[in-house]
Amino acid sequence: MTVLLEELLNTIGDDETHPLANLLETISILIEVYEQAHHPVADSPAHEVLRFLMQEHNLTPNDLPEMGPQQNVLETLNGKLALNLTQIQNLSKRFHVSPAVFF
Repeated sequence: MTVLLEELLNTIGDDETHPLANLLETISILIEVYEQAHHPVADSPAHEVLRFLMQEHNLTPNDLPEMGPQQNVLETLNGKLALNLTQIQNLSKRFHVSPAVFF
């Protein structure tokens, strides 16, 4: 399912009006439900997951050009700005994690 999710992210990009956007959301929810049932982990908001991954890889906001300007990274880390689909796709590839961890 995560492979399908990644394919949908590649197809849809950040177009939230794409005809497959609802399918992407549904698959994300199914993956999340499965992971909660079989691999329970404390829920964390996307910005905390990102902060954790950055700390694990010794990265600063300047090290994430795929998220846009440094100000966007800072606002995301502070929980003021949500990740968009393109950012989630790029971050999941960069950190080799399922895009579902950011939903």
